Amino acid sequence: MKFAIIKERKNPPDRRVVFSPEMLAKAQQEFPEASFVVETSDIRVFKDVDYKNKGFAIAKDVSQADVMIGVKEVPIASLIPGKEYFFFSHTIKKQPYNRALLKAILDKNITLYDHEVITKENGARLIGFGRYAGLVGAYNGFRLLGQRDHLYTLPKVESLQDLDAVKKELDAINLPTIKICLTGSGKVAHGAKEILDHLNIKEVSHTEYLEATFDYPVYCHIDVLEYNIRKDGAPGDRFAFYKDPSGYKSDFMKYAAVTDYFIAGHFYGDGAPYLFTRADAKKDNFKIRLVADISCDINGPVASTIKPSTIADPFYGYNVHTEKEDDYSNKQDVVAVMAVDNLPCELPKDASQGFGKMFLKYVIPAFFNNDKDGILQRARMTRNGVLTRRYSYLKNYIDGLE
Repeated sequence: MKFAIIKERKNPPDRRVVFSPEMLAKAQQEFPEASFVVETSDIRVFKDVDYKNKGFAIAKDVSQADVMIGVKEVPIASLIPGKEYFFFSHTIKKQPYNRALLKAILDKNITLYDHEVITKENGARLIGFGRYAGLVGAYNGFRLLGQRDHLYTLPKVESLQDLDAVKKELDAINLPTIKICLTGSGKVAHGAKEILDHLNIKEVSHTEYLEATFDYPVYCHIDVLEYNIRKDGAPGDRFAFYKDPSGYKSDFMKYAAVTDYFIAGHFYGDGAPYLFTRADAKKDNFKIRLVADISCDINGPVASTIKPSTIADPFYGYNVHTEKEDDYSNKQDVVAVMAVDNLPCELPKDASQGFGKMFLKYVIPAFFNNDKDGILQRARMTRNGVLTRRYSYLKNYIDGLE
C-alpha cells in the first residue's frame, strides 16, 4: 500500500504535517510492506530535503498513491477521485462552510477518514492537536495580559522555534496577583495546565479559589460538574451529563465573580448550558476581564467570543454593555479576548511531531492488521460514493435540507 504525505493547500497556509521526517522513517521501518511518497511543499515546517535525506521520494504528482494523508481540508479542485484521504474535514457538526466539500468527496467516490473521529470504541479521541492548542492558547492569554496591562512583552509563538523556546520566554516574566480559572479535562485543558504549572502558578481547590484571597497568582482547574448543576437539585453525574445535558444549568457565575483570567479549554457539546451569557456578563458580580477561549465556539457558551481571531491579529475586546467589539485596554467595561481558532499552527514543529507519533501508533497499523480494533471503521465517513452508517445523519446536511 502506498501512502502520500500531501501538501497543505488551504489558506491561510498551515505549516503542520502529519509525519515529521523522523516519524515517517520510523513508520517505514516498522511497516516495510508500506511505501511512502512526499508531495513537494514550500509551506510545511520540514523541508523537502529533510524527507529526502531520510530516503523518501519527493514528487510533484502523488496521484499514484492509494492513501493521501493531510491535515486541513483539501480544496475541492485538488481532490483526486477514487482515493482514500485523511484530513480534518470539519463536517461532522454540519458546518455549513464545508457542505460542498463533503458533497464533492461523495461525488468523486473518495473514502474519507476524518482525524477528528479517530477514536477508541468508547468515543475518546486517540489523536489530535489539542495539547498544542492548549499550550499556545494559554501562552497567548498571558501575552495579552502583559500587553494590555503594560507588564511585560512576549513574542508571538510563531516567531519561536519550538516549545522549549516558548517556555524559555515565559521564564522571564513576572505575573501580578491574579486568579485564573481553567475549564476542561481533555488534551486542550491539560496543554493549558502545562503552561500554568511551568509558570509555577499554585493550583488551589475549588473552595479555596471561591472563598480565599491570595497575594500571589493561583489557578483552579474545573470540570463539567464544578460549573454545571442539575436543575432538580439532585447530585450530578458526569457521564450522564455527557449523554444528555438538558437537565443541567450553569453554575459558572460563582467562578466568574472571583476570576481575573478565564481559560476556556472545555469541549462544548450540543445542548449543554452556556457557561455565561451576554446578560451574565453585564452583572455587577461578573469580574472576568480576560479570556483565552481555546474552544472558540462563536456566539456560544462563552459570551465574549463574538468572532474568531487570527494568528496575525489575535486579540480583541468585548464590551459587556454594548455587546460589541471594543478596545481591549478598557478594563472597566471590556473583556480582552484571545480566540484564535487554529492555535496549533503557531507551533508546527512540535505539533507535527506529537501528531505523527499518535498516528503511527494507532492508524498505520490498522491498515496491516485487518483493522482489528475498528480504528478505520469508526473514522471512515464515506465509501463507494455514500456516507457510512455511522455518519448517515449527515445526509440532509449534504442535500441542503438542514
